[in-house]
Amino acid sequence: MNLFAKILEKNISGKKILSLFIITNAVYAFMLLVTIPKTMGFSNGMKLLDMLPTGYNQDYINELFRTLGENGRGIYLTNQIPVDMIYPLLFGLTYSLILAYFLKKMNKLKSPFTYLCLLPIIAGIADYLENIGIITMLNSYPELTQTTAKTTSLFTIIKSGSTSLFFIVLIIMLIIIGYNAISEKR
Repeated sequence: MNLFAKILEKNISGKKILSLFIITNAVYAFMLLVTIPKTMGFSNGMKLLDMLPTGYNQDYINELFRTLGENGRGIYLTNQIPVDMIYPLLFGLTYSLILAYFLKKMNKLKSPFTYLCLLPIIAGIADYLENIGIITMLNSYPELTQTTAKTTSLFTIIKSGSTSLFFIVLIIMLIIIGYNAISEKR
């Protein structure tokens, strides 16, 4: 068994996962209900960069930052981003362990399927890199470089893609586990 699978197996207790799941989703709910709406209160309906799964260009960033104004950019930097620096770690850890938990139920934890548990970790790393790009752009505004804009947008796309792929994998696993449970009862 590879080292990654061993680390996962050591940490997939139901109580630990449930606790992490509650904490992760409490932080996510706080962002959705408090920090994102507070920041978007300055955006005149424009979506924040973190909320654009297909990415964005330098023109959109300039328009968003101009619309946010100094106060909105400050809130983005001091309210939304700090919470979003906690969430990626929680997301990566929690959802990696959830996939491992279900892989173990399917007797597939010690197989190449274990690498699916990297999807939430990739999403978390991309989220951190996206946040670093957003911080850089907020601090340098109005002097935005094309390179920073494109790179940050790429990390947004990677975050969104790996998150979407994670949820597809999770749904497929749940369907398989449900199907197997029903088949065993027959």
